[in-house]
Amino acid sequence: MKTVITYGTFDLLHTGHVNLLKRARALGDRLIVGVTTDSYDQSRGKLNVLESLEERVENVRKTGLADLIITEELEGQKLHDIQKYGADIFVIGSDWTGKFDYLREHCEVVYLERTKGVSSTDLRSARNFIVHMGIAGHGRIAGRFLQESKYVSGIEITAVYGRDEEKVRRFAESYELLEYYTEYERFLDKVHAVYVAVPHHLHYELVKRALLKGKHVLCEKPLALSREEVEELFLLAAERGCVLLEALKTAFFPAFQQLIGVAESGVIGSIKAVDAAFTKLIEDDSSREFDPMQAGGAWTELGAYPVFVIGKLLGTESRRIRFTTCRKPETGVDLFTRADFLYPNAAASATGASGAKREGDLCVTGTRGYIYVPSPWWKTEMFEVRFEDPRQNRKYFIRFEGDGLRYELAAFLRLIHGCRHDNRLLTRGDSIFMADVTSRFRRGEYVDEIS
Repeated sequence: MKTVITYGTFDLLHTGHVNLLKRARALGDRLIVGVTTDSYDQSRGKLNVLESLEERVENVRKTGLADLIITEELEGQKLHDIQKYGADIFVIGSDWTGKFDYLREHCEVVYLERTKGVSSTDLRSARNFIVHMGIAGHGRIAGRFLQESKYVSGIEITAVYGRDEEKVRRFAESYELLEYYTEYERFLDKVHAVYVAVPHHLHYELVKRALLKGKHVLCEKPLALSREEVEELFLLAAERGCVLLEALKTAFFPAFQQLIGVAESGVIGSIKAVDAAFTKLIEDDSSREFDPMQAGGAWTELGAYPVFVIGKLLGTESRRIRFTTCRKPETGVDLFTRADFLYPNAAASATGASGAKREGDLCVTGTRGYIYVPSPWWKTEMFEVRFEDPRQNRKYFIRFEGDGLRYELAAFLRLIHGCRHDNRLLTRGDSIFMADVTSRFRRGEYVDEIS
């Protein structure tokens, strides 16, 4: 029996895909089809996939051409699969000619001509319009975001808004933007979507005004400073048919998504504890991070990251939350805050600090082993699953490109175009949970002070 194996993303399955599968099937007696996972696609810079892995696998299955469907999760897997399944022929499209010649030592390699005049890229372009996006804010992260946007097709940054005319003009000139505005309503009239990157205390107002205008919104964390405000914004977004997404980039990194999958798979047993920290020393006392009038403080600046991963792994319904904090005497802004969570079957701790330093790592404790992510865990590229017997330990590596903001922007764009499977990466419930914890801290619920 001759076995043929081929791989692809198979997004928006079309005639070209089916023709390739038919021709591959005709080369042997058995066809194995590898479908790329979301995390693998993102790790190699393929950010415009619209359908979920489940949808793409199901579409391949419906063709009736595959005897076996597998998932491709990482670079180098093809050789492993060829050996595992005893493949005689490896088939791939002609646009990859020469790329997989190294596999000729193990099987026959065939490059098939693509069907002319049809491609997933063309279908995406025909199906989706170019999103004109504006940036509200002109600080450091706004500049990084604009640079990252160049790597996401289907979106164009066209305008910037700021209250200081001289600063917003200089920003627009620096990044060659055609339009800048100091009047928010005029700015909103010129765009389809808004990236909100202003100080924390202004998020709620600018997001709400954008949603009322029917604009999609990607907002830097925290989305708002209270649970009630976040719930109101999501309700408004639903009423207006708008996408609202919190821009916490960790959630969209391929390696972080794989980490969550490994933790939930049961490989480390039942999760009993999650401990995460994000600290950085900020020495400029005049910075906004220390300004109480701009909702400054370690927790509002950094706390969302560890709280997010706790909610992702243990759920958003904790039994009890207690805080320990150290504040700046002159302003009352917190320099160090730790939140301790109690769940029915687990415990967790989240640390955020701008005036104290510790290892910024993440540890997920299980009954069979644990997952360790070294600092900076919020820029996840590597993690290790560890066991009592170190010979069983396994490391996972999936790098992210650039500053990482392109991944959240790509997910935001897919949501605008109706690709709802990206909702699971950072959900409405995740954002409400993060806001709820911040609300409790700011209200002083179960807060112990240290000097």
